[in-house]
Amino acid sequence: MDSDRLRIKLIERVLGLPETALARAAELLDNLSAEASSAADRTSVASTDSRLEALPGAKAWPHAPLHRLSEHGTYIVTGGTFHKEHLFQGEARLDLLERKLLDLARDYGWQIEAWAVFSNHYHFVGHCFQSPTRLKEFLTQLHADTARDVNREDGAEGREVWYNFWETQLTFEKSYLARLNYVHQNPVKHGLVPVANQYRWCSAAWFERTCPPSQVNTIYSFKTDQLRVKDDFEPC
Repeated sequence: MDSDRLRIKLIERVLGLPETALARAAELLDNLSAEASSAADRTSVASTDSRLEALPGAKAWPHAPLHRLSEHGTYIVTGGTFHKEHLFQGEARLDLLERKLLDLARDYGWQIEAWAVFSNHYHFVGHCFQSPTRLKEFLTQLHADTARDVNREDGAEGREVWYNFWETQLTFEKSYLARLNYVHQNPVKHGLVPVANQYRWCSAAWFERTCPPSQVNTIYSFKTDQLRVKDDFEPC
């Protein structure tokens, strides 16, 4: 049946409904319209991200967020440089750290949902879809690769770049969602930008582009001032 005939048939069926059923029919049509719009938005985002990934040096954007705890494990992770030195200061080095973080997360089977990288530390919230014990392997390679790159540029072979990393498994939904917001908003906390999506090296702009506004508003509503997160850094 072609689309015009189908539309006519649907209109005839709606007109034939008793008055008591019209409100329910309108509600169903609203829901179908919202689902179709959401699916179109997701397709548009996926297409945009695919084009972005094809650009030379572009970041490997994660898939659409899950926003639920993973049965394999959901964690917030912080990594800091040795003596909190600003070894990743400048656009090129922030690009390097962010790109390595996202690329290696994908390679090691991690779904990153929020991230922020700075001159002397990083945070991310992610799910492991394989073994959570691979987190150490993932971060060991991240630290080794990025240390090698910046030391080569500075002519400082063998210099200690990274000090440590700290991870906390998240097992309660509210705690998890609050930490998502904490990481998205971290550049604002550090006074680098007035609005999180203006900071290039964090997930806020991607998150706002990928998720429906209602979901963005819900997560941004979670308070973060009482959270315990390793974050005694002052980035440039």
